[in-house]
Amino acid sequence: MQPHFGSPVVRAGAPLDGAVVAMILIHGRNASPANILDLLPRIGRLQVAAIAPAAAGGTWYPNSFLAPREENEPGITSGLHVIEALVTDLLSRGFRSTDIVLLGFSQGACLCAEFAFRHPRAYGGVMVLSGGLIGPPGTTWDELPGALDETPVFLGCSDVDPHIPAQRVRESEAVFQRMGATVTRRLYPGMGHTINDDEIAVVRTVIDGIINAPR
Repeated sequence: MQPHFGSPVVRAGAPLDGAVVAMILIHGRNASPANILDLLPRIGRLQVAAIAPAAAGGTWYPNSFLAPREENEPGITSGLHVIEALVTDLLSRGFRSTDIVLLGFSQGACLCAEFAFRHPRAYGGVMVLSGGLIGPPGTTWDELPGALDETPVFLGCSDVDPHIPAQRVRESEAVFQRMGATVTRRLYPGMGHTINDDEIAVVRTVIDGIINAPR
């Protein structure tokens, strides 16, 4: 089953044929592409083509990302297939993988992290905003599927997020470091389940690095 197959994909920002950076934005639970695309004006970079797929029913998978994986299937696998199809399309259009940024918030951040883990390559950036790798407590990720080749990975989250344990953020940091990513992890004291200006600044810096890179 592919519950998210055929769901809308919303595009904003620069047209693909004129963009320097392609950013795939994955929304959170009970949200929509419009919610995550609200970040685009805050990021403020005209060279970015934004692509935001919709989850069926507004939710990528039904339970916590810490639940046994089978309890969240087929949603997780279907969501990963959606991201894979978008990345494949961008590569076919001439974007380099290092021109592609994956960004997600909350449930979408968990999917982005999981996709980068399962489909490793040198991306322009992987921005995990209030999320982490998917799996129940005790998951070890011993078998690494490949290398992230210095991909900038950012993990930003509250240190007391009610949905995302700080320990899982640290565990995700360690996994991505072992995969060769350049990881920045920030746990913000007392922050709510939201996206703050410091996180936006990090995203902007990663995008600027792509824009200013030699071609």
